[in-house]
Amino acid sequence: MSTRQKFAKVAGAGVAFQAGSAAIDSATIMSALVFQLSGSPVLVGAVTAILRFGWLFPQLFVGFLAQRGGSSMFYYKIGAFGRALAMAVMALVLWIGAGWSPGVLVTLVMVIWVIYAFISGVVGVPYNDLVARSVPSNLRSRLLATRFFGGGLLALAIAALSDRIIGALAFPLSYAVVIGMAAVLMLVSSFTFSALGEPAPSAKKPAKPGFFAYLRDGVGVFRANRNFRLFVFAQWCGGAVLMAMPFYVVQASLAGFDLSGVAMLLGAQVLGALVSNLLWGWWGDALGKRSLLQAIAIARVFPPLLVIILGLSGLNAPLAYVGLFFVMGALANGLTIAVIGFLMEISPDDQRPAYSGYFNAITAPAFLLPLLAGGLAALFGLWVVFVLSLLAALGQSLFLLRIDKTV
Repeated sequence: MSTRQKFAKVAGAGVAFQAGSAAIDSATIMSALVFQLSGSPVLVGAVTAILRFGWLFPQLFVGFLAQRGGSSMFYYKIGAFGRALAMAVMALVLWIGAGWSPGVLVTLVMVIWVIYAFISGVVGVPYNDLVARSVPSNLRSRLLATRFFGGGLLALAIAALSDRIIGALAFPLSYAVVIGMAAVLMLVSSFTFSALGEPAPSAKKPAKPGFFAYLRDGVGVFRANRNFRLFVFAQWCGGAVLMAMPFYVVQASLAGFDLSGVAMLLGAQVLGALVSNLLWGWWGDALGKRSLLQAIAIARVFPPLLVIILGLSGLNAPLAYVGLFFVMGALANGLTIAVIGFLMEISPDDQRPAYSGYFNAITAPAFLLPLLAGGLAALFGLWVVFVLSLLAALGQSLFLLRIDKTV
């Protein structure tokens, strides 16, 4: 299979997944669903925390298994098809349980969300390894940008359709249909990427250490590799930035934005991601992954800063949140392209699954911070969460600015 064909398969699978994940976006659709079922800021904070922690934590173990076995596609299939099934089950529960009490329904939704998050985490390590072995470094940022651009176009259509569905159907039947669309798109993505097959392994055969030796190696990498260590510290700060993410939609509601139009916020977020892709793809390949990481980190200061300014000024400007979600969509997309690209760049070819496992497992606890944010919001108000997110964005920028210019 030629590089062009591999590029097309990886990008096509990414397009389908990107559109599907937009239909269950944790900052808009899922936060709005949980908020309307429970009214609890703690549960709203848990939505993003569960998704990010569930995505990252399993990668320590999957990294070990994929590194030891020298094969990644098997684990990719478990995670990819498993997460599609989990979303299909959630859609079915929301449809069948429309007449159930909100307490029962939100409990089931959260349990399925936990299962979805941890099954999704199986995908991370094999995806990075398979893409890195299939597509050369000088095309990877453009590959990810193509994925996000095509996925963004399709996600715009999904957002528009979701808006009509949420307006036309009663709650929670509307969310059942939207989440059902996500399940179908994820299934399409899984089949498309699986057709790539297992790429040829690196010339150097991977070592096969035991699990505890694998962990000791991870500690050694963290201590010896300064860039890797700074990247980990920056990602910890990045997790703290995300503590505010599920609360933007809550703050928009408090500022007068009607949550029946939550798909408009999703559309703005998707559009921001879409139009920024050409910039991020060019930047990462032409100016370097390090440079892209630094620029995105500095820009992440502005969303929480804007919310704080709006609050201090006393302005209730619901439409300002549409623009805010546009910016956050662009930054989230750029960050994903930069983080995946940079991690591939600093990982040795024959140790890429292990490095992915180390990095994601070490940084996983940081993404539980939205749980803490939910408690802080309930006790002290949302402004505390946005201030902490702002400080974390500044910290992330400082760590990334210290990474060597040679990367």
